[in-house]
Amino acid sequence: MTRFAIFSGTLGFWLSLLGVVGIVLSPLGYRLGLWDVAFALRKLLAGATISGIIGFAFCLLAIVIAKFGGVRIDLSRAMIGLVIGAIFAGYVLLQLKTVTSLPMIHDITTDTTNPPQFVALADARKVSPNGLDYKGVEIAEQQKKAYADIATMRSNLPPAQLFAKAEGVARELGWEIAAADLKEGRIEATQTTLLYGFKDDVVIRITAKDGGSQLDMRSMSRVGQSDVGVNAKRIRGFIAKLGS
Repeated sequence: MTRFAIFSGTLGFWLSLLGVVGIVLSPLGYRLGLWDVAFALRKLLAGATISGIIGFAFCLLAIVIAKFGGVRIDLSRAMIGLVIGAIFAGYVLLQLKTVTSLPMIHDITTDTTNPPQFVALADARKVSPNGLDYKGVEIAEQQKKAYADIATMRSNLPPAQLFAKAEGVARELGWEIAAADLKEGRIEATQTTLLYGFKDDVVIRITAKDGGSQLDMRSMSRVGQSDVGVNAKRIRGFIAKLGS
């Protein structure tokens, strides 16, 4: 019993540690171009999660045996492995839960009938895995069910003033501005995610409306079937900041 408890604690510790290594290597290797997004997420990250969960289970088993089986062993490794496995695997599982609770879409817009069009970023989008074209009804209905609050912003400001304010907010958020055409009322920008370095593109369209103006916005990921709600969150955050 003592040997089994020691074995479980040691194995659990190393499996949890292996999970941490996999979680670190997944975005690092992707950023360095060593592997594609499918390998980074579906192989490395998934494998790291499984390793962390199994490591957590073995560490927990060792602790239970030691506590209730009357076995006296050093539980320091098992405790460390338990914490590591719980933190890292738990975080990834929460992310997976989020993915499964949201539609598998990556193109969100305030105007699903006539979404703002990418011009300056069109070439970059064409060569990206997710392409340039809007999928229309195919994703519009899914968006409306999941993100019913995403809608056109109305403003009492004239178009030129709203445009200047919108451009200022985009720059303040650290987005890489690709175009800011006042005449067309169009702003295009790219935001790069911190961990994996994924690039999401934004296009903003400002037009005159009822003595004031209106703003429509589109946020679209270049890679990945699901955006884990990031694009909707980006639009909400931008509009909230613009209206404050």
